[in-house]
Order: sequence, then C-alpha cells, then structure tokens
Amino acid sequence: MTGSLTAILLMAISGREASRELNVFQIMEMRSVIGLAMLYPLIRSSGGFRAMKTARIWQHLGRNTAHYAGQFAWLQALSMIPLAQVIAIEFTTPAWTAVMAVAFLGERLNIWRILTIALGIIGVIIIVRPGIGTVEVGQLIVLGAALTFGISFTMVKSLTRTDSVVKIIFWMLIIQSAMGLLPAVYVWHWPSFHIMPWVVIIAFTGTFSHFCMAKALQYADATVVIPMDFLRVPLTAVLGWLIYSERIDVFTALGAALILSGNLLNLKNRTPAPIGA
Repeated sequence: MTGSLTAILLMAISGREASRELNVFQIMEMRSVIGLAMLYPLIRSSGGFRAMKTARIWQHLGRNTAHYAGQFAWLQALSMIPLAQVIAIEFTTPAWTAVMAVAFLGERLNIWRILTIALGIIGVIIIVRPGIGTVEVGQLIVLGAALTFGISFTMVKSLTRTDSVVKIIFWMLIIQSAMGLLPAVYVWHWPSFHIMPWVVIIAFTGTFSHFCMAKALQYADATVVIPMDFLRVPLTAVLGWLIYSERIDVFTALGAALILSGNLLNLKNRTPAPIGA
C-alpha cells in the first residue's frame, strides 16, 4: 500500500499538469498504451501473452468499465477543484467498497473496521464542509468517481482469487485502451515536449499503483486495505500547499487527524491474513 500511495500522489500531480494542455481522453489513452509497454517485462516473466488468457473476461470488462468512468471523472476534476479536495471527496470510496465487499464477497466488518471507515468519512466531511458553501460541479464529479472506484475495487478483490496481479493489470490496459481509442483520436493533438514527461509519469504510476493495490488485496480484506488509503488526504493537502500554494486550514488539519487516527486503530487491531492467502 505504501507503493500505491506514492504512485497515486504522483499521478494526481502529473494529471493536473498534463490536463493543462491535453484532453482527458487523450491522457487516458496514452497512459494505457505506454503502460502496456512498461508492463511487458512482467508479462514476459509471467509466461508471456499466452499466460494472460482468462476465463473471467466479462468480469474484467465490467471492472474496467467502472474504473474507466471513475478515472475519467477523477482526472477531469483535477483541473476543476483544489487537489486536496479531489482526494478528500474521493475518500467516500472505502465506504462503497466496504459495503460491496460485505454484500458480494462475504467479508466481515468488525468494530475496528467500522470505526476506521466512520472516522475517515467524518474526516472527509470536515475537510469538504458541505452545506457551508456552494457545492461545485467538480465535487459531484469526484463523488461519482468514488462510487465507480468502489465497484472497481470490489471486483478486483474477486478477480484476485483466480487471476494474477499481472493478468488483471494486462486486461485493464487492453480493455481501457480499446474503450478510449475513438474518443482519444477525435480530440488528439501531439503533446508538447514539456508535457510528455508528465504523461509518462501518469502511465508508470497508474500501472504501478494498480500492481501494488492488487497485491495488497491478495493478502488482506478490502475492508482493511482500502481504509489505509485515507492517508492520501493529508499527504495531498501538504503537496497542494507546497506545489500549488493551496492553503491548509484548521478543518483540513482536523479532518486529516481523524483519518490518521482511524488508520492507526485499524492497523493496531487487524488480524494478519494467512501466509499464501
């Protein structure tokens, strides 16, 4: 999860920079194609393209339809509202994921996991403070992204029972590159030299974050792994302040403290997954 956290933070910064010049459809298409090239060494070491065959293609298609929609909304919102706010609102995702994991995967919610999720959501509400000001379109877009991410994460947990991490990422890149091809061609223009490094970083971090997330989900319940991701909220607030001069107020600090407390409680009281699970 540490690797996933780092990669997603870098992807948020790169996404904001790239979206200054490129359409989101083009960013996502370039990310999938470049990411597939970066994944090739892992594909080869896992048995080559023949080993990527799956008996659950429809589950991969459903998972990637949800994830593509969520990723599009997430990248779109990066240019509409402050960075920390994007990540904060996105953190309704663990609530959706936990509910779906319990309903469809048979996972259990103990008191510590419930408390972690509750503190995380309360922390997010304190940071966003809905009702005090006007709700922006970007906030609603991120909320929609959170729901689709919850669907995606739950389906990844199911897929890890039969498919390898490399196979899951392979099909993610294949399916999403096919989904986004026509929209990307329609809005395509060649990126300038100074934008290309940001696009490459998006491709690398997008692929690496999913690899780390899928690995984490192999060794622990989704209701344990996803709440750890709450740490992105305070970390993003700090990065937004350092890079974009986005102010960190007392509400952000208080919300981040609650989120961190929930994570610490969850980690302290979790039951380790069996080795080889």
